[in-house]
Amino acid sequence: MAKARDAIGEAVADGHPDGGIRKYWIGVVSKEHVEQAVRAAFAQLNHGKAGPLERMHAGDGFAYYSPRITYPDGEMLQSFTALGRIRSGTVYQADAGDGFRPFRIDVDYVPVTDAPIRPLIADLGFIRSKQHWGAAFRFGVVQVPAADFARITAALGHSFADVFEAVST
Repeated sequence: MAKARDAIGEAVADGHPDGGIRKYWIGVVSKEHVEQAVRAAFAQLNHGKAGPLERMHAGDGFAYYSPRITYPDGEMLQSFTALGRIRSGTVYQADAGDGFRPFRIDVDYVPVTDAPIRPLIADLGFIRSKQHWGAAFRFGVVQVPAADFARITAALGHSFADVFEAVST
């Protein structure tokens, strides 16, 4: 499979193992909820809605951005807090108790150290307004270019090629 070089010099796979184009996603969730998702190896977005997850496919990159530690009014965090790959791309409904049945998708996460967003803002192309950067996250999920995802991956302590090579060959 051909590889391109991204803006920070890492190898960027140009597709999925099945020949599709790999996409990169950021979900916006409190750190407390991220920890639950990472422990159970799933992603859940927008209060359990299926729509955002249905756009994701096996091998896609996935990261969480956590504006706060707890939802909705916890201490500010403003950091990337998880990183992984979408496992199968199958969206399913879970029983979270008390009648709450959120949609989820399985994710293979890698261990990370939280990465504050502020040092990255100037170099992230998906953030159009550097002054009002939070607007980029207002819908709860955002698709980002590979070069931006590579920067986030590096900030989280990993090589883009190492995290995504296993699913690109």
